[in-house]
Amino acid sequence: MKDDARVPPEGQRIQVELPEKESEGIYSNLALITHSPSEFVLDFARLLPGAPKAKIFARIVTTPMHARALLDTLEKNIKMFEDKYGKIKVVGVPENKEIGF
Repeated sequence: MKDDARVPPEGQRIQVELPEKESEGIYSNLALITHSPSEFVLDFARLLPGAPKAKIFARIVTTPMHARALLDTLEKNIKMFEDKYGKIKVVGVPENKEIGF
């Protein structure tokens, strides 16, 4: 059996159900990401101005393969967004500078 046997063929349509409660969405302004050799854990939280701690409202646990697919999909969608609406400015990061040391 091939490794990608459970991945739908390119272009295959998948029906997705969106229950009413989930359709409301959850606002998050902070994401915390941890990982092990077998999984990535994404915690989505809200940090309120002046509050000493954040509260996690959703946790997604996924495989490294799906984490990579999510990253690729986000990159494509951010590019499409910026092509249509202009570059997204990130507060606190000087333009044309990399984050880090």
